[in-house]
Amino acid sequence: MADLYALMDKLIAGESLTTEEYTLLIKERTPDTAARLAAAATEKRKAIYGNTVYIRGLIEVSNICKNNCHYCGIRAGNPNCDRYRLTEEDILSACAEGYELGFRTFVLQGGEDGHFTDERLTSLLRAIKAAHPDCAVTLSLGERSRESYQKLYDAGADRYLLRHETATKSHYERLHPAPLSFDERMRCLYDLREIGYQVGCGFMVGSPYQTDGDIARDLKFIEEFKPDMCGIGPFIPHKDTVFADFPAGTLELTCYLLSIVRLIHPPVLLPSTTALGTIHPEGREQGILAGANVVMPNLSPASVRKKYMLYDNKISDGAESAQSKAELQRRMASIGYEVVTARGDVKK
Repeated sequence: MADLYALMDKLIAGESLTTEEYTLLIKERTPDTAARLAAAATEKRKAIYGNTVYIRGLIEVSNICKNNCHYCGIRAGNPNCDRYRLTEEDILSACAEGYELGFRTFVLQGGEDGHFTDERLTSLLRAIKAAHPDCAVTLSLGERSRESYQKLYDAGADRYLLRHETATKSHYERLHPAPLSFDERMRCLYDLREIGYQVGCGFMVGSPYQTDGDIARDLKFIEEFKPDMCGIGPFIPHKDTVFADFPAGTLELTCYLLSIVRLIHPPVLLPSTTALGTIHPEGREQGILAGANVVMPNLSPASVRKKYMLYDNKISDGAESAQSKAELQRRMASIGYEVVTARGDVKK
Protein backbone atom coordinates (compact mmCIF):
# COMPACT_ATOMS: atom_id res chain seq x y z
CA MET A 1 0.00 0.00 0.00
CA ALA A 2 2.93 2.32 0.69
CA ASP A 3 4.03 1.84 -2.93
CA LEU A 4 0.54 2.78 -4.09
CA TYR A 5 0.55 6.04 -2.13
CA ALA A 6 4.02 6.85 -3.46
CA LEU A 7 2.71 6.35 -7.00
CA MET A 8 -0.24 8.62 -6.30
CA ASP A 9 2.15 11.28 -5.01
CA LYS A 10 4.14 11.04 -8.26
CA LEU A 11 1.00 11.31 -10.35
CA ILE A 12 -0.33 14.29 -8.40
CA ALA A 13 3.08 16.00 -8.72
CA GLY A 14 2.85 15.67 -12.50
CA GLU A 15 5.61 13.10 -12.88
CA SER A 16 5.66 10.48 -15.62
CA LEU A 17 4.70 6.93 -14.67
CA THR A 18 5.68 3.68 -16.36
CA THR A 19 3.08 1.34 -17.79
CA GLU A 20 3.78 -1.03 -14.90
CA GLU A 21 3.12 1.77 -12.41
CA TYR A 22 -0.17 2.65 -14.09
CA THR A 23 -1.10 -1.03 -13.93
CA LEU A 24 -0.47 -1.06 -10.18
CA LEU A 25 -2.61 2.07 -9.73
CA ILE A 26 -5.48 0.26 -11.42
CA LYS A 27 -5.04 -3.14 -9.74
CA GLU A 28 -4.70 -1.79 -6.20
CA ARG A 29 -7.35 0.93 -6.27
CA THR A 30 -9.60 1.31 -3.21
CA PRO A 31 -12.43 3.72 -2.34
CA ASP A 32 -9.85 5.71 -0.36
CA THR A 33 -7.39 6.02 -3.22
CA ALA A 34 -10.23 6.91 -5.60
CA ALA A 35 -11.36 9.70 -3.28
CA ARG A 36 -7.82 11.03 -2.94
CA LEU A 37 -7.24 11.12 -6.70
CA ALA A 38 -10.65 12.69 -7.32
CA ALA A 39 -9.86 15.47 -4.85
CA ALA A 40 -6.48 16.10 -6.48
CA ALA A 41 -8.00 16.01 -9.98
CA THR A 42 -10.69 18.49 -8.94
CA GLU A 43 -8.04 20.84 -7.56
CA LYS A 44 -6.04 20.66 -10.82
CA ARG A 45 -9.15 21.20 -12.95
CA LYS A 46 -10.33 24.17 -10.86
CA ALA A 47 -6.89 25.79 -11.09
CA ILE A 48 -7.32 25.93 -14.89
CA TYR A 49 -11.07 26.03 -15.55
CA GLY A 50 -12.57 27.09 -12.21
CA ASN A 51 -15.97 25.57 -11.45
CA THR A 52 -17.18 25.89 -15.04
CA VAL A 53 -18.64 23.08 -17.11
CA TYR A 54 -18.56 23.52 -20.88
CA ILE A 55 -21.53 22.34 -22.90
CA ARG A 56 -21.42 21.03 -26.47
CA GLY A 57 -24.42 20.57 -28.71
CA LEU A 58 -24.23 17.02 -30.06
CA ILE A 59 -25.75 16.50 -33.53
CA GLU A 60 -25.77 12.86 -34.63
CA VAL A 61 -25.75 13.31 -38.40
CA SER A 62 -26.08 9.68 -39.54
CA ASN A 63 -26.26 6.15 -38.15
CA ILE A 64 -25.17 4.68 -41.49
CA CYS A 65 -21.69 3.17 -41.22
CA LYS A 66 -19.53 1.08 -43.53
CA ASN A 67 -17.69 -0.56 -40.63
CA ASN A 68 -18.55 -3.62 -38.55
CA CYS A 69 -16.96 -2.84 -35.18
CA HIS A 70 -17.88 -5.73 -32.91
CA TYR A 71 -19.19 -3.53 -30.06
CA CYS A 72 -21.25 -0.99 -31.98
CA GLY A 73 -25.02 -0.99 -32.44
CA ILE A 74 -24.87 0.96 -35.73
CA ARG A 75 -22.35 -1.40 -37.34
CA ALA A 76 -22.99 -2.16 -41.00
CA GLY A 77 -23.94 -5.78 -40.26
CA ASN A 78 -26.82 -4.97 -37.89
CA PRO A 79 -30.05 -5.59 -39.87
CA ASN A 80 -32.20 -4.28 -37.00
CA CYS A 81 -30.77 -0.76 -37.03
CA ASP A 82 -33.33 1.81 -38.25
CA ARG A 83 -31.11 3.88 -40.52
CA TYR A 84 -31.28 7.63 -41.07
CA ARG A 85 -29.20 10.49 -42.42
CA LEU A 86 -29.71 14.18 -41.69
CA THR A 87 -29.78 16.65 -44.55
CA GLU A 88 -27.69 19.81 -44.59
CA GLU A 89 -30.89 21.70 -43.84
CA ASP A 90 -31.54 19.46 -40.81
CA ILE A 91 -28.04 20.08 -39.46
CA LEU A 92 -28.14 23.84 -40.00
CA SER A 93 -31.54 23.96 -38.31
CA ALA A 94 -30.18 22.06 -35.30
CA CYS A 95 -27.26 24.50 -35.09
CA ALA A 96 -29.62 27.47 -35.23
CA GLU A 97 -31.74 26.02 -32.44
CA GLY A 98 -28.64 25.24 -30.42
CA TYR A 99 -27.33 28.77 -30.84
CA GLU A 100 -30.56 30.18 -29.47
CA LEU A 101 -30.27 27.80 -26.50
CA GLY A 102 -26.79 29.14 -25.77
CA PHE A 103 -24.50 26.53 -27.33
CA ARG A 104 -21.25 27.80 -28.83
CA THR A 105 -19.79 24.46 -29.88
CA PHE A 106 -21.50 22.01 -32.21
CA VAL A 107 -20.30 18.41 -32.39
CA LEU A 108 -21.17 16.64 -35.66
CA GLN A 109 -20.93 12.93 -34.96
CA GLY A 110 -21.82 9.98 -37.16
CA GLY A 111 -20.91 6.63 -38.59
CA GLU A 112 -18.51 6.41 -41.50
CA ASP A 113 -21.18 7.25 -44.06
CA GLY A 114 -19.87 7.68 -47.62
CA HIS A 115 -22.59 10.24 -48.32
CA PHE A 116 -20.61 12.80 -46.33
CA THR A 117 -17.95 13.52 -48.93
CA ASP A 118 -15.36 16.24 -48.55
CA GLU A 119 -17.40 18.42 -50.91
CA ARG A 120 -20.59 18.07 -48.86
CA LEU A 121 -18.83 18.53 -45.53
CA THR A 122 -16.82 21.58 -46.59
CA SER A 123 -20.02 23.20 -47.87
CA LEU A 124 -21.74 22.41 -44.57
CA LEU A 125 -18.84 23.69 -42.47
CA ARG A 126 -18.70 26.99 -44.35
CA ALA A 127 -22.45 27.42 -43.91
CA ILE A 128 -22.25 26.78 -40.15
CA LYS A 129 -19.34 29.19 -39.75
CA ALA A 130 -21.05 31.86 -41.84
CA ALA A 131 -24.18 31.65 -39.69
CA HIS A 132 -22.34 31.32 -36.36
CA PRO A 133 -18.83 32.78 -36.66
CA ASP A 134 -18.36 32.85 -32.88
CA CYS A 135 -18.89 29.09 -32.57
CA ALA A 136 -16.53 26.12 -32.72
CA VAL A 137 -17.29 23.02 -34.78
CA THR A 138 -16.09 19.61 -33.69
CA LEU A 139 -16.21 16.65 -36.07
CA SER A 140 -16.40 13.00 -35.05
CA LEU A 141 -16.77 11.15 -38.33
CA GLY A 142 -14.18 8.42 -38.11
CA GLU A 143 -11.13 7.61 -40.17
CA ARG A 144 -10.45 9.70 -43.27
CA SER A 145 -7.39 10.49 -45.38
CA ARG A 146 -4.96 13.22 -44.36
CA GLU A 147 -6.05 15.17 -47.45
CA SER A 148 -9.67 14.96 -46.30
CA TYR A 149 -8.82 16.10 -42.77
CA GLN A 150 -6.90 19.05 -44.24
CA LYS A 151 -9.84 20.12 -46.42
CA LEU A 152 -12.25 19.99 -43.49
CA TYR A 153 -9.85 21.98 -41.32
CA ASP A 154 -9.43 24.60 -44.03
CA ALA A 155 -13.24 24.84 -44.32
CA GLY A 156 -13.60 25.72 -40.65
CA ALA A 157 -13.52 22.58 -38.50
CA ASP A 158 -11.83 23.38 -35.19
CA ARG A 159 -11.69 20.04 -33.39
CA TYR A 160 -11.79 16.35 -34.22
CA LEU A 161 -12.78 13.50 -31.91
CA LEU A 162 -11.44 10.06 -32.81
CA ARG A 163 -11.33 7.56 -29.98
CA HIS A 164 -8.28 5.35 -30.22
CA GLU A 165 -10.42 2.68 -28.40
CA THR A 166 -7.37 0.86 -27.06
CA ALA A 167 -3.62 1.48 -27.18
CA THR A 168 -2.93 -2.27 -27.35
CA LYS A 169 -2.75 -3.52 -30.93
CA SER A 170 -3.79 -7.11 -30.12
CA HIS A 171 -6.77 -5.83 -28.13
CA TYR A 172 -7.74 -3.48 -30.98
CA GLU A 173 -7.87 -6.50 -33.29
CA ARG A 174 -10.27 -8.32 -30.92
CA LEU A 175 -12.65 -5.36 -30.97
CA HIS A 176 -12.54 -4.63 -34.72
CA PRO A 177 -12.69 -6.81 -37.83
CA ALA A 178 -10.40 -6.38 -40.83
CA PRO A 179 -9.79 -4.10 -42.66
CA LEU A 180 -9.83 -1.77 -39.64
CA SER A 181 -6.34 -1.51 -38.19
CA PHE A 182 -4.65 -0.12 -35.11
CA ASP A 183 -1.89 1.46 -37.20
CA GLU A 184 -4.40 3.33 -39.36
CA ARG A 185 -6.23 4.66 -36.29
CA MET A 186 -2.97 5.99 -34.88
CA ARG A 187 -2.03 7.47 -38.27
CA CYS A 188 -5.27 9.43 -38.25
CA LEU A 189 -4.68 10.83 -34.77
CA TYR A 190 -1.17 12.04 -35.56
CA ASP A 191 -2.30 13.52 -38.90
CA LEU A 192 -5.02 15.48 -37.10
CA ARG A 193 -2.50 16.78 -34.59
CA GLU A 194 -0.05 17.86 -37.30
CA ILE A 195 -2.75 19.65 -39.31
CA GLY A 196 -3.65 21.82 -36.33
CA TYR A 197 -6.92 20.48 -34.96
CA GLN A 198 -7.71 20.36 -31.28
CA VAL A 199 -7.61 16.55 -31.16
CA GLY A 200 -9.57 14.15 -28.99
CA CYS A 201 -8.84 10.47 -28.39
CA GLY A 202 -10.36 8.09 -25.84
CA PHE A 203 -11.28 4.55 -24.89
CA MET A 204 -14.00 2.35 -23.43
CA VAL A 205 -13.71 1.17 -19.84
CA GLY A 206 -14.47 -2.51 -19.36
CA SER A 207 -14.55 -3.40 -23.05
CA PRO A 208 -14.45 -7.12 -23.88
CA TYR A 209 -11.09 -8.80 -23.21
CA GLN A 210 -9.64 -5.59 -21.70
CA THR A 211 -6.98 -6.15 -19.04
CA ASP A 212 -5.52 -3.79 -16.45
CA GLY A 213 -2.40 -3.75 -18.60
CA ASP A 214 -4.44 -2.60 -21.60
CA ILE A 215 -5.85 0.29 -19.58
CA ALA A 216 -2.35 1.15 -18.36
CA ARG A 217 -1.17 1.37 -21.97
CA ASP A 218 -4.12 3.68 -22.69
CA LEU A 219 -3.00 5.94 -19.86
CA LYS A 220 0.61 5.89 -21.08
CA PHE A 221 -0.54 6.78 -24.59
CA ILE A 222 -2.53 9.73 -23.21
CA GLU A 223 0.49 10.85 -21.19
CA GLU A 224 2.65 10.85 -24.34
CA PHE A 225 0.12 12.10 -26.92
CA LYS A 226 -1.32 14.82 -24.66
CA PRO A 227 -4.71 15.10 -26.39
CA ASP A 228 -6.70 18.32 -26.19
CA MET A 229 -9.81 16.22 -25.45
CA CYS A 230 -10.24 12.70 -24.12
CA GLY A 231 -13.50 10.74 -24.18
CA ILE A 232 -13.67 7.96 -21.59
CA GLY A 233 -16.88 6.09 -20.93
CA PRO A 234 -17.94 2.64 -19.79
CA PHE A 235 -18.48 -0.10 -22.33
CA ILE A 236 -22.20 -0.89 -22.57
CA PRO A 237 -23.24 -3.94 -24.63
CA HIS A 238 -25.71 -3.80 -27.51
CA LYS A 239 -28.08 -6.70 -28.07
CA ASP A 240 -27.34 -6.92 -31.82
CA THR A 241 -23.56 -7.32 -31.56
CA VAL A 242 -21.23 -10.23 -30.88
CA PHE A 243 -20.55 -8.71 -27.46
CA ALA A 244 -24.21 -8.69 -26.42
CA ASP A 245 -23.60 -10.92 -23.39
CA PHE A 246 -20.50 -9.20 -22.05
CA PRO A 247 -20.79 -7.18 -18.82
CA ALA A 248 -20.80 -3.40 -18.90
CA GLY A 249 -17.97 -1.29 -17.55
CA THR A 250 -18.45 0.25 -14.12
CA LEU A 251 -19.09 3.78 -12.92
CA GLU A 252 -16.42 3.38 -10.24
CA LEU A 253 -13.54 2.43 -12.54
CA THR A 254 -14.56 5.00 -15.17
CA CYS A 255 -14.55 7.83 -12.62
CA TYR A 256 -11.22 6.62 -11.20
CA LEU A 257 -9.70 6.79 -14.69
CA LEU A 258 -11.19 10.24 -15.32
CA SER A 259 -9.32 11.44 -12.23
CA ILE A 260 -6.08 9.85 -13.41
CA VAL A 261 -6.37 11.36 -16.90
CA ARG A 262 -6.98 14.82 -15.39
CA LEU A 263 -3.82 14.41 -13.31
CA ILE A 264 -1.80 13.10 -16.25
CA HIS A 265 -2.71 16.09 -18.44
CA PRO A 266 -4.41 18.83 -16.39
CA PRO A 267 -5.55 21.09 -19.30
CA VAL A 268 -7.45 18.29 -21.08
CA LEU A 269 -11.09 18.85 -22.00
CA LEU A 270 -12.69 15.81 -20.37
CA PRO A 271 -16.34 14.90 -21.00
CA SER A 272 -18.62 13.28 -18.51
CA THR A 273 -20.22 11.06 -21.12
CA THR A 274 -23.71 10.00 -22.06
CA ALA A 275 -22.64 6.42 -21.30
CA LEU A 276 -21.95 7.39 -17.68
CA GLY A 277 -25.42 8.92 -17.47
CA THR A 278 -26.85 5.75 -18.98
CA ILE A 279 -25.40 3.33 -16.41
CA HIS A 280 -26.24 5.51 -13.39
CA PRO A 281 -28.88 8.24 -12.87
CA GLU A 282 -26.22 10.56 -11.43
CA GLY A 283 -23.41 9.28 -13.64
CA ARG A 284 -22.65 12.60 -15.28
CA GLU A 285 -22.49 14.39 -11.92
CA GLN A 286 -20.12 11.71 -10.64
CA GLY A 287 -17.93 12.21 -13.69
CA ILE A 288 -17.71 15.96 -13.06
CA LEU A 289 -16.82 15.34 -9.42
CA ALA A 290 -14.04 12.98 -10.58
CA GLY A 291 -12.40 15.64 -12.76
CA ALA A 292 -14.42 15.99 -15.97
CA ASN A 293 -15.44 19.45 -17.22
CA VAL A 294 -17.54 18.92 -20.39
CA VAL A 295 -21.05 17.61 -21.06
CA MET A 296 -22.63 17.09 -24.47
CA PRO A 297 -26.44 17.30 -24.50
CA ASN A 298 -28.23 16.02 -27.59
CA LEU A 299 -29.23 18.59 -30.24
CA SER A 300 -30.24 16.02 -32.88
CA PRO A 301 -33.83 16.21 -34.15
CA ALA A 302 -36.05 14.40 -31.64
CA SER A 303 -37.28 12.03 -34.38
CA VAL A 304 -33.84 10.40 -34.79
CA ARG A 305 -32.35 10.45 -31.29
CA LYS A 306 -33.40 6.91 -30.41
CA LYS A 307 -32.03 5.61 -33.73
CA TYR A 308 -28.42 6.50 -32.91
CA MET A 309 -28.16 3.56 -30.55
CA LEU A 310 -24.48 2.71 -30.17
CA TYR A 311 -25.33 0.62 -27.10
CA ASP A 312 -28.50 -0.52 -25.36
CA ASN A 313 -30.68 1.97 -23.46
CA LYS A 314 -28.66 5.04 -24.54
CA ILE A 315 -30.29 8.10 -22.98
CA SER A 316 -31.33 11.00 -25.22
CA ASP A 317 -34.16 12.68 -23.33
CA GLY A 318 -34.49 14.48 -19.99
CA ALA A 319 -31.29 16.26 -18.90
CA GLU A 320 -29.52 14.59 -21.83
CA SER A 321 -31.60 16.67 -24.25
CA ALA A 322 -30.22 20.07 -25.27
CA GLN A 323 -33.73 21.48 -24.84
CA SER A 324 -33.47 20.66 -21.12
CA LYS A 325 -30.48 22.93 -20.56
CA ALA A 326 -32.11 24.43 -17.45
CA GLU A 327 -32.35 20.97 -15.87
CA LEU A 328 -28.71 20.33 -16.69
CA GLN A 329 -27.76 23.67 -15.14
CA ARG A 330 -29.71 22.76 -12.01
CA ARG A 331 -28.02 19.38 -11.71
CA MET A 332 -24.56 20.85 -12.14
CA ALA A 333 -25.34 23.64 -9.63
CA SER A 334 -26.39 21.00 -7.10
CA ILE A 335 -22.78 19.74 -7.01
CA GLY A 336 -21.21 23.22 -7.08
CA TYR A 337 -20.57 23.71 -10.79
CA GLU A 338 -21.73 26.28 -13.33
CA VAL A 339 -22.70 25.52 -16.94
CA VAL A 340 -21.24 28.29 -19.10
CA THR A 341 -21.99 29.58 -22.59
CA ALA A 342 -18.60 29.62 -24.29
CA ARG A 343 -16.67 27.93 -27.07
CA GLY A 344 -14.68 26.24 -24.33
CA ASP A 345 -11.35 25.86 -26.11
CA VAL A 346 -8.56 23.95 -24.41
CA LYS A 347 -6.34 26.10 -22.22
CA LYS A 348 -2.74 25.27 -22.97
